[in-house]
Amino acid sequence: MRILLLNPNSSTAMTNGMLLAARSTPLSASLDIVPMTATSAPASINDDQDIRDSTQDILASLADNPDTFGGYDAMLIACFSAHPLVPHLSCRFDIPVTGIFEASILGAMSLLKPLERWGIVTTGKFWEKHLWLTAGDFHTVSLEEVKEKLTSAARRLLKSGNVTCVVMGCGGMAGLEDTIRATAADVHGASKAKSLYIRRRQGGYSSTSPKHPRRANFQTKR
Repeated sequence: MRILLLNPNSSTAMTNGMLLAARSTPLSASLDIVPMTATSAPASINDDQDIRDSTQDILASLADNPDTFGGYDAMLIACFSAHPLVPHLSCRFDIPVTGIFEASILGAMSLLKPLERWGIVTTGKFWEKHLWLTAGDFHTVSLEEVKEKLTSAARRLLKSGNVTCVVMGCGGMAGLEDTIRATAADVHGASKAKSLYIRRRQGGYSSTSPKHPRRANFQTKR
């Protein structure tokens, strides 16, 4: 099966990180995962205008080079939002098209037992007052600062209730699962941390988990 991993922002570093995460999933050996990065879209999608700009960029590329989008069995839109490209491309192509936002929510809810909750650690301008990091900052600020803020957000989320599944709500978080698990070990102990499901947006879970999600969010001041 050949899957297009479509990053609608213009950050190749983010695309490479998501591709690495996608290829590390158990099913990846039977999949041909092909990355594609937008060309003139914003480097980080943080608001409605960025979403519109990224949509226009990809649709323009489709109009100019339609063959580039052919030959796939499925498409994954690698942006953690209700991105318009999902319905646009679903109507254009007779193959499954979904986004990492939709896939993460469906996957997280399928793992829950009664009284368990799931939550999202995410970035985005709307949540700026909480933690201060944008998606693009994962590749521009120090790794120490990213881990510090991710730890703080994960700690608040895990203390908010019986959270057994954490969704990493940004493509730039690829590869940072261990930071969340280490925080879980500090909050709940090693045994419970080991059983925590950590949802990687590209389709895999990391685990050694109400229907009412909680969120912990972060960004860096400009």
